[in-house]
Amino acid sequence: MLTNTYFSTKYRSKQLIKLKNLFLDLPKKHQILISGCSLFLLILLLLPAEEASASRQAAKESIEVGKKYALQIPQQDIVEAEPEKVVDEAPEPEPSWQSAKVKSGDSLAKVFSRFGFSAKDTHDVINTEHGKKLKNLNVGDEIRLTSDDDGKLVSLSYDLSITDTLYVDATGDGFVSHVEEKQIEIRQGFAQATITSNFWNAGLQAGMSNSQIMNLANIFGWDVDFALDIREGDSFNVMFENKYIDGDFVGHGNILAAEFINQDEKFQAIRFKDGEFYTPKGNSMRKSFLRAPVSFQYISSNFKPKRYHPILKRVKAHNGVDYRAPTGTPVKAAGNGRVIAATYNKYNGNYVFIQHANNIVTKYLHFSKRAVKKGQRVKQGQVIGYVGSTGLSQAPHLHYEFLLNGVHRNPRTVKLPDALPIQKEFKAEFDIVSSELLAKLEGSKQTLLAMSGEEQDQDVSDE
Repeated sequence: MLTNTYFSTKYRSKQLIKLKNLFLDLPKKHQILISGCSLFLLILLLLPAEEASASRQAAKESIEVGKKYALQIPQQDIVEAEPEKVVDEAPEPEPSWQSAKVKSGDSLAKVFSRFGFSAKDTHDVINTEHGKKLKNLNVGDEIRLTSDDDGKLVSLSYDLSITDTLYVDATGDGFVSHVEEKQIEIRQGFAQATITSNFWNAGLQAGMSNSQIMNLANIFGWDVDFALDIREGDSFNVMFENKYIDGDFVGHGNILAAEFINQDEKFQAIRFKDGEFYTPKGNSMRKSFLRAPVSFQYISSNFKPKRYHPILKRVKAHNGVDYRAPTGTPVKAAGNGRVIAATYNKYNGNYVFIQHANNIVTKYLHFSKRAVKKGQRVKQGQVIGYVGSTGLSQAPHLHYEFLLNGVHRNPRTVKLPDALPIQKEFKAEFDIVSSELLAKLEGSKQTLLAMSGEEQDQDVSDE
């Protein structure tokens, strides 16, 4: 044991001597650096040891065995970390649209030129899939355009209708176009009125548009003479479509059902999916001939076997009815047939004669302009000319004659053959549609009458 200790001590002494010699062989600078580092490490080792020893000694002196002590943990201020702020990326700026109103004589090229776009831009846009729709622009239409910082065309939009909009966008290869269609929402509307002065004013007071009033007259025009048969106290009730796009009203649609009471006689009409109107029993509201082939203001001269002619200054048979209307008012064919005359003479002015089935001929005189030619086939309701005052005429009007087997008949009173009723295969479906629409029509009538009664009661109480 002693021998091992002796040799171990001797070995360590030799190692220390070698380290000492090695240290002394180092350059002076290295010796100073190593000495400084060693001294610094020694100080670091001695200082904590002394503080820890003193602390243990103090703890021994102050803590008693078997006694309970409350350990106080120093409170540290807890600083909640603020959430990282999310920096929103700056949104891309919305394109700035410029509007161009189409002027008289404008083409797309002229519009583009005003905005500094080239003829090549015009050519490329027109030759996109839907670009040809821009060839025929209407005066007053609006074209919306955007361009980049260099003034180059980026996008174009053009409303083709209330539902369809054409878009053209620039790409790396030129331009592409597409048409977007907005959905139309259909809601049902109602109007009801009692006639106190005339049919037209009653329609306006009920909130109907001019076209709705005319359509209502056309539906019942085969049964009711709206020029002479209307009386105070007559009434009507109408159910129709209202059109909306994105919640905004954009116009009226079709009349769906209607009721007209004329001199205590009730007429009802229901629109079916074929676009025609029928009675509740399925008979067509349309007759083979229009009672009056023009929308007129009043009748200036009736059918009379003897009438003093204001121009010829003699008594002469007036074999037709004169419908007073503004120059240019469209005149329609009273029924299907073939044009057997379309020309001019000093008595009739511009005139058209039409041959119909069952040996019926209708004649139309004093046109400002004819719209058909001899030999042409026409359908009921087709425009054949326009009201004028040519020939022996003192004012713009249509002179209309109706001949059966070569004999003149009063166009206002001659019995007109009915058109075909609804097809048997659709009769069951029509009966269901008819019942539903008439029930809604009657319900709206009662509601509107009740509301009108409440308003009258309120007016009385206010007095």
